Amino acid sequence: MFQRMRVKESREFCVAARKRMDMIQNASVESRVNELLSRMTLAEKAAQMVQVPYAYVTEEESLLWARRGAGSFLHVLGEDARRIQREAMNTRLGIPVLFGIDAIHGHGLNRKAAIFPSQLAIACAWNPALAEEMGRVTAREVAADGLHWTFSPVLCLGRDTRWGRINETFGEDPYLAGELGAAIIRGYQGDDIADGEHILACAKHYIGYGDAIGGRDSCDTEMTFRKLRETFLPPFARAVEAGVATIMTAYGSIDGTPFTASERAMREILRGELGFEGFVVTDWDNVNSLIEKQHVAADMDEASLIAARAGNDMMMTTTAFYDSAIRLVESGRLAESVLDEAVRNILRVKVRMGLFERPQDRGTPECLGCEAHRNSALAAARESVTLLKNDGMLPIREQVQTVAVIGANADDIRAQYGDWTYFTHPHMPPNVVPARPYVTLLEGVRACAEQRNVEVHFARGCGPRPGETDDLDAAVLAAKDADLIVFAVGDVIEQAGEYRDRADLTLSGRQEELFSRLLALQIPIVTVLIATKPLCVTRVVEESSAFLAAFNGGQYGGQAVAEALFGEINPGGKLPISFPRHSGQIPVYYNSLPGWHGEKYVDLPESPLFAFGEGLTYTRFAYSNLRVNPETLLLHVTLTNTGAREGSEIVQVYVRDLVSSVMTPVKRLIAFQKIKLTAGESREIVFCLKRDDFSLVLADERRVVEPGAFVLFVGGSSQDQALLKTEISLI
Repeated sequence: MFQRMRVKESREFCVAARKRMDMIQNASVESRVNELLSRMTLAEKAAQMVQVPYAYVTEEESLLWARRGAGSFLHVLGEDARRIQREAMNTRLGIPVLFGIDAIHGHGLNRKAAIFPSQLAIACAWNPALAEEMGRVTAREVAADGLHWTFSPVLCLGRDTRWGRINETFGEDPYLAGELGAAIIRGYQGDDIADGEHILACAKHYIGYGDAIGGRDSCDTEMTFRKLRETFLPPFARAVEAGVATIMTAYGSIDGTPFTASERAMREILRGELGFEGFVVTDWDNVNSLIEKQHVAADMDEASLIAARAGNDMMMTTTAFYDSAIRLVESGRLAESVLDEAVRNILRVKVRMGLFERPQDRGTPECLGCEAHRNSALAAARESVTLLKNDGMLPIREQVQTVAVIGANADDIRAQYGDWTYFTHPHMPPNVVPARPYVTLLEGVRACAEQRNVEVHFARGCGPRPGETDDLDAAVLAAKDADLIVFAVGDVIEQAGEYRDRADLTLSGRQEELFSRLLALQIPIVTVLIATKPLCVTRVVEESSAFLAAFNGGQYGGQAVAEALFGEINPGGKLPISFPRHSGQIPVYYNSLPGWHGEKYVDLPESPLFAFGEGLTYTRFAYSNLRVNPETLLLHVTLTNTGAREGSEIVQVYVRDLVSSVMTPVKRLIAFQKIKLTAGESREIVFCLKRDDFSLVLADERRVVEPGAFVLFVGGSSQDQALLKTEISLI
């Protein structure tokens, strides 16, 4: 007992010591920031609040902005960045520039870097440790390139799959998005943001950007403050808890007020309630959008006044803010203290990052694309593979001696990478070619087949883009003597990303026609979806022997899928997003509000084709002995691997409020664990639930826990038939 007391006392001492050290460090940071601020001119303050788009200014203009004291530059690398930084450090105050870049799933705009699965793909792994590792590797590689800041993670929810940026989200659920977002933030920023190996994270887009009307990018949102708090705010709250350094505003509005103009959203909620201490950056030219798009400001002076008062600290690409801010203060329309607050937020981050001491040449250049980082990308791809249907054809059996790989996406690394890489991003030069190493699905199948003396035939057949040169006859010829067809379907980057939304999510081009012709051969078909989002593939799924979702698997996505096909790995991914049966069914997500009048459609089931949390393995899992203690809120369930091989199961916990003063979802995710079991192994899984897990947001926007009865569901997907359930009463 004495020993335990000593250990406890020691821990308490360490915690107290750490708090004292943090207080000392914070005081030192504030002192330095205040001293700098006291010496800054009005013009220098205004410049700090500007982020310059390097691609849209001349070299001379970029150096002029550096001499003015611009706070940040966007998308500038290498010697160009070093030149700008030298200019900035030679100014009167020597305040370093922050260099920001869209490193979304790896440092993808550098051709040497490791490219990970997209956020949507890695969300299929339901593994925060994996997301954290992606953040850590990305940070190392971005830092090695002399940059300081990534505009990631995207914490928008993917609820309307027509939206072009679905691939950048962690899916449809706020809890899962929050957990994965917090993890990747920890990876980006580390324990010491000043160590030269980590970078600033940016949680975006605050808030509700992904809920745009009709799934149209940058279209307005039908947002209310209660809806914000109930559904869209929780991932950002987790990001703030994780210490995210920056937050980016969204294009939309709330109750008619653009988020860029909403003091309530930014000052009251983000800073006042959540306690955010970093700085807020607008999205691309958001200030100008107040004039040109949203029409709440007559000119740049008025737009700048609105944006500054609302709590935006840095204005991305709206360089006209500089002159406007100076005029506004000099004319008395804007208090200089507003600029002081914004600049203080920016300088605080720069000081904590150690940029004054190490403004450039941070990181380890030799780490770019190193073997260890590539291995992390491969591990992420393997855990992201999601098996959604299997009639027994997988893993590929020994009797299969010939495999036909059909479809353009089977050997199109651009489709496999998705958005935000050095040669797939729409703004990149068209002649930029991919750099090895990478493994497409075709290459992965050939490598696995070679080890088994399996013959592989390939034909492109057709691609997702309408109007491309297709040869369906050649595809049928390549497949007609095969024992198994691996059919790759999906989309390409020209059909997704910013400003690339789709009203029709059926397979584009002649992919459906090609499937029909392959089906006529009466050879088993395994379909692999290589796409930026869930597509409407109902017929393909129904008539295929197996179906896998690979989404955008990164540089080793093809290898991971091939290993799953041949049984070298046991796929264990689960969907972070639902698959619609038809575009007319959208939006379809599991945590909807209850309805009535049957299944609503006369021609289509209400249920999705595949539900949130759904995914198969090559083994089977059984759940039993569900129980929960209403006082401690400890939930216990026994998980058993009843199959013949080792596998991973994602144990999911959902809650339903049986009676509440406001409508609540039919169920919502409150906890999950990823568990690996050997064949025949059983394990008791324990969840430490919190009272707040049962909370709701009232009509007056207060979050409370109402006493009463709740149903807890535990199982391997959000589908009712896959879940055990028990009731609990809270007082």
